[in-house]
Amino acid sequence: MCYSRKIKDIMIIVSDLNLRPARRATIYFIGVSTAKSMIMRVFLAWARARDLGDCEIRGIDLALHYPPERYRRVVGFIRDDPLSPGALVSTHKIDLLHDCRDMFDELDGFASLMGEVSSIAKRDGRLLGAAKDPITIELALTAFLPNSAFILGAGGSSIAMSPRRSEGMKAVHSRQSLSVPIEYVLTPLPSSNDEIMARLPAGSLVVNATGFGKDAPGSSITDAAAFPASDFAWDFSYRGDLDLLRQARAKERAQGLHVEDWWLYFIFGWLVVIGEFFHRALPLQGQLFDELRTIAERSRE
Repeated sequence: MCYSRKIKDIMIIVSDLNLRPARRATIYFIGVSTAKSMIMRVFLAWARARDLGDCEIRGIDLALHYPPERYRRVVGFIRDDPLSPGALVSTHKIDLLHDCRDMFDELDGFASLMGEVSSIAKRDGRLLGAAKDPITIELALTAFLPNSAFILGAGGSSIAMSPRRSEGMKAVHSRQSLSVPIEYVLTPLPSSNDEIMARLPAGSLVVNATGFGKDAPGSSITDAAAFPASDFAWDFSYRGDLDLLRQARAKERAQGLHVEDWWLYFIFGWLVVIGEFFHRALPLQGQLFDELRTIAERSRE
């Protein structure tokens, strides 16, 4: 596989399961509606800036909870196509690993622990699965770590709201022998989340790690929800209606909130996996990182 050639023609192709052999180094974004993702613009600029070679990005759109044979077809295609170095997996992280675990030659520690993959890569003829969220979330959280956190969601980025997923999260935490007190609550209605938020201590972090506002309409809280004083509100969703982000910003000044959107999480998440696909560590701090961040900001406008 050659990544050293100058970029001649970088293309963006969004498909469902119209999988065809790549003609140049091609990375994939496995999600629900990938054409709407900003990475389809940002990747082009980053590839030029870091001289990644003659390459492209394609989206693979899959409905939620896709049949196992379809997940296996996608993973098998990436594994067998010589010019397809890997894929970032968004909404389907848990289901894809559940249905394709035997197809991977190696899983990193987080993928084995959490039962999900957000990155599919190849090295020395081996198919590697990794869960990168713990790494990228830590990078994005560093600047504003709070005293306590209320995580909305039990799948995907948070590890979705069902008893089965809640039990899965409990199992992950038990294997880590965490000393931090954790409470698990099944909240079938947004008003249920409002009630929990009302008893959070000041300075807590409220995170939207559900698909609401991105893959599904609505929000995991109601407009009447009261954020704790000096609260931190963070919405992982990076496109769509972004209702929880809107709700938090509407109360930002009155309730003294610190509101974070998806931007840094998005940047760190993609830089980590792109570096893995091309066997090159992309900068995550310093001047070169600032340059990539600026490039992405231009694409955001």
